[in-house]
Amino acid sequence: MATRKVTFSLDETALSLAEAAAQRAGLSTSAWLSAAARREAVRQGAGDRWGDPAAEAAGDDTDQAAAEAEVRATG
Repeated sequence: MATRKVTFSLDETALSLAEAAAQRAGLSTSAWLSAAARREAVRQGAGDRWGDPAAEAAGDDTDQAAAEAEVRATG
């Protein structure tokens, strides 16, 4: 899946929690937030607007690995 640079504002607590969770998972904060946003959107029903919610959720690991490989390749 292609990535796009965007800017978001997060409160300090949300950012700290995301950074800690990303570190525990061995991911960049961006990759972790992307996966978390996708999971939450599917959980709240947004997935049915974009296709098969189960397939969207299953694709998280593949997308996450691809995003991490891209981040590592670009430094």
